Amino acid sequence: MSPQRILVIQTAFIGDVILASALLEKLHAHFPQAQLDLLVRRGNEGLFAQHPYLHEVLIWEKKKRKYRSLFALLGKIRRRRYDVAINLQRFAGTGLLTALSGAPMRVGFDKNPLSFAFTHQVPHRLEAGTHEVDRNHALIQHLTDAQVPPPRLYPSPADYKRVLPYQRQPYLCIAPASVWFTKQYPAERWAQLIRQLPGTYRIYLLGSPTDHALAEQIWQGAGAGTLVENVCGQLSLLQSAALMQGAVMNYVNDSAPLHLCSAVNAPVCAVYCSTVPEFGFGPLAEQSFVVEVPEPLPCRPCGLHGHRACPEGHFRCALDIKLEQLTGVL
Repeated sequence: MSPQRILVIQTAFIGDVILASALLEKLHAHFPQAQLDLLVRRGNEGLFAQHPYLHEVLIWEKKKRKYRSLFALLGKIRRRRYDVAINLQRFAGTGLLTALSGAPMRVGFDKNPLSFAFTHQVPHRLEAGTHEVDRNHALIQHLTDAQVPPPRLYPSPADYKRVLPYQRQPYLCIAPASVWFTKQYPAERWAQLIRQLPGTYRIYLLGSPTDHALAEQIWQGAGAGTLVENVCGQLSLLQSAALMQGAVMNYVNDSAPLHLCSAVNAPVCAVYCSTVPEFGFGPLAEQSFVVEVPEPLPCRPCGLHGHRACPEGHFRCALDIKLEQLTGVL
């Protein structure tokens, strides 16, 4: 019997949630009449505004009233009477929601501490060459089939209209920031790149309001005048995706803007410093380029996630990348 109500749970950070959108594509394709809901943390719900396949986006107030919000969500989830609850995370909070959801089918990874209460436990593997969308898809393969779709987001007509003024001439986008220092190509290198890019392009520096100061530093270091515009904090996530979709090229770190490009099939050049694409978070757009240090380093990768400073003190994984590797993708 086909499920009528399905809940997908992914309350991690922006990039993880974007990649989770691939499951929405697959579940809708197989169960087009099902009510499909998604649970995210506060701040990520804007990614799914007017999403054509979603019935409702549930929100966990993870930063404020975390546990009160968690138990309020649990009550809401149980009242919904889902047929299937699919948990993409390996932490106890979402494990609790899944285990006590009341759904007859409760699916999650075996590394979740509450996986013993799931009806379907799927091994979570980090083998090289396995993308995160493949790992996620393993959770629903028993419900669907073996084909793995890419992630997809849906900017609205209003989002595309909002970015039209930026599209009057060919342009490039640079998303220079990352939460982690060792995943972020240095500001002075972004400035050097801008100085070497063809003067026929406008360049937009994209990011959140907190990235504005970094973008200003890059703009000043580039000395590029009106060719470069700092739009950090001026566009929503879906508006940023709409702008990136029309770019000649998008330069990003191993961070959320990389996955925005994948979700709208935007051309992308992804710069990997301390991390590597083999972890499973590489670009999925048709026109994708990966840039990393040309020679192997014994200290790289230094972890699955970034660090606040280079553990070795030299940051060669970023500083040894040649600018020609970035300009060569144009």
